[in-house]
Amino acid sequence: MQFMLLFSRQGKLRLQKWYVPLCDKEKKKITRELVQTVLARKPKMCSFLEWRDLKIVYKRYASLYFCCAIEDQDNELITLEIIHRYVELLDKYFGSVCELDIIFNFEKAYFILDEFLLGGEAQETSKKNVLKAIEQADLLQEVRHMSGPALAKQNIPLFVTV
Repeated sequence: MQFMLLFSRQGKLRLQKWYVPLCDKEKKKITRELVQTVLARKPKMCSFLEWRDLKIVYKRYASLYFCCAIEDQDNELITLEIIHRYVELLDKYFGSVCELDIIFNFEKAYFILDEFLLGGEAQETSKKNVLKAIEQADLLQEVRHMSGPALAKQNIPLFVTV
C-alpha cells in the first residue's frame, strides 16, 4: 500500500498515512485530485479505479471514505478487507465509531492504524491482538498520567524488560 486517506463527503481530509516518501506539495496535489475523483463517482460504481500507475481502492462507511492506493499487481479484494478490518477496529475501540471520534481522537485513530499496518502491510490480522495492544497502551498512558510526576521524582521505571 502506498497510502491511506480518510475524508468526509464534503472533501475534508480526516486522516492520512503515507507509506512512500513524497514532498508535502505532491501529497496535497494527490489528495486534492483523489478526493475530487472519488467524490465525483456515483454510489453504484465499482470501488476500484485505475489512477496514474496505481490502483485506488475505496469504501464509504457512513460519512467517511476510506481510500487506499496500491500497486498495480496488488489484490484489490485484500485491500478492501484491510479497510474493513480497520473500520471494525475503530468501531470496536470507540463503540460505534463516527466521524467526530476520528476528528477529536485522531491520535488514537493513527495509533490503531499503526498497530494494524506496518509499512503499508498488515502486521497483525487478529482484531483481539490489536485491541489488546491498544488497551495496554491506554493503560500505560493512564498510569503515566496519574503517577508520572511522582514516579519521575522517585526515578522508578514503569516496567522492566528482562
